Amino acid sequence: MDTANDLADRYVALWNEPDAERRRAAIAGLWTEDGVQLLQPPLEVHANAARPGIGLAATFEARGHAALETRVMSAHDEFIARQGNVFRRREDVEHVADAVKFHWEMVSPDGDVVGVGLEFLVLAADARIRCDYMFIVG
Repeated sequence: MDTANDLADRYVALWNEPDAERRRAAIAGLWTEDGVQLLQPPLEVHANAARPGIGLAATFEARGHAALETRVMSAHDEFIARQGNVFRRREDVEHVADAVKFHWEMVSPDGDVVGVGLEFLVLAADARIRCDYMFIVG
């Protein structure tokens, strides 16, 4: 298996990748065919879903390579192509048994950190991602 740092680097590079074919290949290399990403949405979305009369738990889910490709493409189009940001990982990668966790940052063209997330990845036996829990923390 790649080291946890290598996995985190490949994961973050995917979100910065401008070429759709390379993104598709990276997704196939990173996730199992039925792999899933579960995203804790921003606080305002979560709060709106939990309002009285609605009472839902807001979680965004992308399951399988096609849905993951759509998810990555939309994030790339919004945050990279349109806004000019880039993603980078922090130096806090940890690996225990079948789990890898690390933080990432979204950095503006001016170099300001404009977003931070925590990834908690559960790996399959082939070291690809079976479940990706993404938490937006800042």
